[in-house]
Amino acid sequence: MSDEHPTQSAPAPAAAQPPHDAGLRVLKSWTRDLFFSVAFALLIILFVYQPVKVEGSSMEPGLEDQERIFINKLVYRLETIERGDIIVFRYPRDHRKSFIKRVIGVPGDRVRVVEGHVYLNGELLPEPYVPQDYFDSRSYEERLVKPDTYYVMGDHRSMSNDSRDFGLVPRANIYGKAVFGYWPMEKLGTLR
Repeated sequence: MSDEHPTQSAPAPAAAQPPHDAGLRVLKSWTRDLFFSVAFALLIILFVYQPVKVEGSSMEPGLEDQERIFINKLVYRLETIERGDIIVFRYPRDHRKSFIKRVIGVPGDRVRVVEGHVYLNGELLPEPYVPQDYFDSRSYEERLVKPDTYYVMGDHRSMSNDSRDFGLVPRANIYGKAVFGYWPMEKLGTLR
């Protein structure tokens, strides 16, 4: 037996990788991350949120002409449409056009407009979102909101083409709820 310890050699140094291989790995990683981020964003836009440009003045002062907002396209698959919601829908008289209005009456409601004031089920509807000088002083006959339809109005009553003119909006025409304003920046925030 020998008192000598077997000699151990140091492990061979790992083969140095050329610098371009490390850079290529980083580039592949960034490309993959970018691809998945873009794909995820597209899925969100296709199925949940969609940017929309407001055209016209019928929803002033809350929403102004050319303002940019996001609508939630999924919300009404999970929740019911409620009075006060700001919705985007296909115009009943021309499905190629989209309108944005506020829900005033839901199925079963009776809506009547007397000298510009809205009565919902016989009671005056408080509407803090409509400034006094935006009222339309005309009167309209009472309407019963039928199942799967909604009575909608623009907040700028004297400038709005809405259920007073074209009637009730079928549920099938509604494809989103306005949820967030993002342009111009001073209008950034949740919509009500």
